[in-house]
Amino acid sequence: MRRKLIVGNWKMNGSLGALAEMDAIAAAASRRADVDTGICPPFTLIAPAKERAPSLAIGAQDCHAKDKGAHTGCVSVPMIREAGATMVIVGHSERRADQHETDADVRAKAQAALAEGLLTIVCVGESESQREAGDAATVVTGQLAGSLPDDWRGGELTVAYEPIWAIGTGKVATPADVASMHAAIRAHLAARFGPRGDAIRILYGGSVKADNAAELLAVDDVDGALVGGASLTAAQFVPIIEAA
Repeated sequence: MRRKLIVGNWKMNGSLGALAEMDAIAAAASRRADVDTGICPPFTLIAPAKERAPSLAIGAQDCHAKDKGAHTGCVSVPMIREAGATMVIVGHSERRADQHETDADVRAKAQAALAEGLLTIVCVGESESQREAGDAATVVTGQLAGSLPDDWRGGELTVAYEPIWAIGTGKVATPADVASMHAAIRAHLAARFGPRGDAIRILYGGSVKADNAAELLAVDDVDGALVGGASLTAAQFVPIIEAA
């Protein structure tokens, strides 16, 4: 039985003052001991977030594949661990698009994070044009093939399916769409990793909100949610935790 995992991705939002929202989020998470809950704030807020909410899992939104070196502006896995992070998101579609990250880049980051013991969320998802062309499953399984390490030790590998056309747009994939894609992802994981693939949690992301969370989280092989805008306030995020 895979435990539900609810993770908030604050993206490039938040401030020290915004951390006050974490009080109610942490309290809600403590009431739901059967659900794993985490927040991934900007790098600058990881340490103060962990200090404010020590019982809540805090993560980073990205990492570099190398531990150190001449990589101006980048942050390594040991650095985010030292700041208090226990999880990391890699391969988010916004980074794939804006920073031109390839599957190979994502795979190297995932490998580095897993080796350091982090819960590592690898994001995959298709564009609207790819879905309309009937290529959604082919695109997503291709991303999985290129982005997931063949073997790993230390951390927990997690997959997040986020259809690009549903991120921040208000559009939400139907439960049938989500069920179909998560089934395809599960089949890929099982074929590639055997019994180990059945233990990998698959999250759904893409305009998850309080009013649709319960329906989405009830779909087969939806093991949680990666939440964007709705994770910025306790008023919006706590109902999603409770829906799990």
